[in-house]
Amino acid sequence: MGPGSGGPGPGSRPGRGGARGGGGGGTGPRHRGPRFGMTLFRRWAGDPVLVGLALGLSFFGIAMIYSAGVLNVPSAVVQGAWRRQLLWLALSLVAFTVVSRVPVRWVEWGAAPAYIMGILLLGAALAVGTGAGPAESVGRWIQVGPIRFQPSEFAKIAAILGLARLVASRPDPPSKLMDFIPPGILVAVPLGLVVLQPDLGTALAFVGILFAALFWSGAPILRLFLLASPGVALILSFDTRVWSIYFVGLGVAVYLLRYRLYLTESVAVVLANLAAGTVALPVWNSLADYQRNRLLVFLDPGMDPRGAGWNLIQSKVAIGSGGFLGKGFTQGTQKRLDFLPEQHTDFIFSVIGEELGFVGSTFTVLLFAALLYRVVRMAEQTSDPFAGLVLFGIFGAWLVHVFINVGMTIGIVPITGIPLPFVSYGGTFLLTCWVMTGLAVRMAQED
Repeated sequence: MGPGSGGPGPGSRPGRGGARGGGGGGTGPRHRGPRFGMTLFRRWAGDPVLVGLALGLSFFGIAMIYSAGVLNVPSAVVQGAWRRQLLWLALSLVAFTVVSRVPVRWVEWGAAPAYIMGILLLGAALAVGTGAGPAESVGRWIQVGPIRFQPSEFAKIAAILGLARLVASRPDPPSKLMDFIPPGILVAVPLGLVVLQPDLGTALAFVGILFAALFWSGAPILRLFLLASPGVALILSFDTRVWSIYFVGLGVAVYLLRYRLYLTESVAVVLANLAAGTVALPVWNSLADYQRNRLLVFLDPGMDPRGAGWNLIQSKVAIGSGGFLGKGFTQGTQKRLDFLPEQHTDFIFSVIGEELGFVGSTFTVLLFAALLYRVVRMAEQTSDPFAGLVLFGIFGAWLVHVFINVGMTIGIVPITGIPLPFVSYGGTFLLTCWVMTGLAVRMAQED
């Protein structure tokens, strides 16, 4: 066929319509399928980067929960955990789909009722709550028929929304220590109820929510440090010499900053730190035995290697034995021999370290770093004060969970019962993480 006959010549390129659609100009689904699928994912997710990271961590968590159930001595509870987690993930994705489409003003209006509901549920947990597994003696769960859930997880979302509503309603950012009292009380109420359960690990998440939201609101760094100083004094007061040095240093700092602080602020800071130092012994005596033991073995794991120090020692052995590339998926010996405690929940990062090694552990931490960075970027891109505060509250909660969970498995922070977001087994916690993801996506779309 010659060039003039209408057909393509030897060196010519086929037109976009004729080559793909047989001359009709259309494109068949075989070619547009992947692109069409990505378009659907973007429309559903709202923020494909954040949701993609959350999905990746969730499925990775299910895989590691499955691996945690591969034991030399099978356990029906642990072996079936990955199936239950998969069902919870399906429910969580439905919740995400709903939450990510609720108008922001509706969320802001519902912040106060949600906060009140969270407080009532925490009170109900103290009154009629039940325990589970190693925490059988504490009242952290509420049983409704076959369903059992943790009110403290819902309370974190309620605290984020309530705090954002309160701080956003003020015309100016908090600049004096007195300005921190209302948001401090708002967070202290659920925090105190969680401590009474007792659940110190989850209580720390409320601290992260408070300071992250106050930081984003424009509160001066100096006053945030002064706000946190009584807590630092309480921790250091268990060593009289260290506390004395800290208290003298704080006094010098307050004196040097006297022109930047009100007199009442200076007096309040000094008195609060002094009071924190004097209540250390009563606070210590009020802790449960297992809580005191966790703090003691953090300082010296060898003091009780077969008792309170067992969890930390076995976790460090598991992670250290993983080496650079790990022992292989499902092949962890510390896990298979059931030396590793709570390997599908609080210590799942130890399973990752043993089976996937330094490479897998680092990759996991980088995924969380990307997740947290994405939330910060979303907060920076919104101009709505309420939306930005909600986003940074979510950031604070996730940051505390990741830092403490990873830190306790490698021995840099005391052991507390706090799970790894999206990865650890736990239906209520996974649902909470995905509701937070839905809120984050919705807040970022406010503009």
